[in-house]
Amino acid sequence: MAYDQDLAARVRDAVGERAPFVERQMFGGVAFMVNTHMAVGVGGDELMVHVGTDGHAQALADGAHEMRMGERTMRGTVVVGTEITSDDAALHAWVDRGVDLALALPPKPPKR
Repeated sequence: MAYDQDLAARVRDAVGERAPFVERQMFGGVAFMVNTHMAVGVGGDELMVHVGTDGHAQALADGAHEMRMGERTMRGTVVVGTEITSDDAALHAWVDRGVDLALALPPKPPKR
């Protein structure tokens, strides 16, 4: 699946303003890993945001929708559509949510 390169560039800039990150191809798109955790990603023309299970309900109330992989709902990760991400301030606010959560979690141990 192709992903929106312009949205990915905007997300890359927004994440880079906040923290060091690693890009990884994931979910048919690109994920931005902060502190060894996926903070945000771009799939198609939508932004994926890791909000955690505690932030899931609030994210939905704020206009995101549930992320689904096949029949499975990915609780703790939401999708934000272009109606929101087209605004730079809104995009940055959603990126901040994902980055803040990733920075608050302990780093994952390296894989062998």
